[in-house]
Amino acid sequence: MKKKEIKILLVDDEPDILEIVGYNLSQEGYQIITATNGKEAITKAKKELPQLIIMDVMMPEMDGIEACENIRKFPELENTIITFLTARSEDYSQVAGFDAGADDYIAKPIKPKILVSKVKALLRRLKDDSTTTDTLRLGDIEINREEYKIIRQNEEIVLPRKEFELFYLLATKPGKVFTREEILDKVWGNEVVVGGRTIDVHIRKLREKIGDDFFKTIKGVGYKVEF
Repeated sequence: MKKKEIKILLVDDEPDILEIVGYNLSQEGYQIITATNGKEAITKAKKELPQLIIMDVMMPEMDGIEACENIRKFPELENTIITFLTARSEDYSQVAGFDAGADDYIAKPIKPKILVSKVKALLRRLKDDSTTTDTLRLGDIEINREEYKIIRQNEEIVLPRKEFELFYLLATKPGKVFTREEILDKVWGNEVVVGGRTIDVHIRKLREKIGDDFFKTIKGVGYKVEF
């Protein structure tokens, strides 16, 4: 998808934020739509069907958490990426955002160049289902789902099945935070009853075998991979 075809909905009750963020992203070629509260965000999201929503948490009339929950109810917005842009950095606020259906979190204040870089990383997740294959590339790592192989610099990294499936899940959407509940459901399913500690152990082993820098812990929420 070309930049000029990508719509970004900015939601914030501070005009300065809308102006600064909107200007920097429009300079990159994105279509920018704005809203000043949660209710307006829902209306514009349904009408415009943006690929990305950047939304403040604390707003009048309806806050970002409630707006996010409502937006996630519409099937046509199921694949829209939602990230919160807020000065609130408390763990409980972040957890509430992820529970509401958000994909990521950006803390204010943020420099324009960093914001643009973050947005580009978020938008890299936008891939049609028709383009997905059994082979993923994450930096210099090739992950072959069909053969359960991981190749890095022409060398194979051998992983047990659950470690492989966990790594493959995280690699399908670099930058996306997968909650513990998502990981347990998609990797372990109904096979056995396991706890969050099981995930921690598998992540620790993946860090040892693949590299600590790839895996990021989101305290109280889950994990993601970045490269």
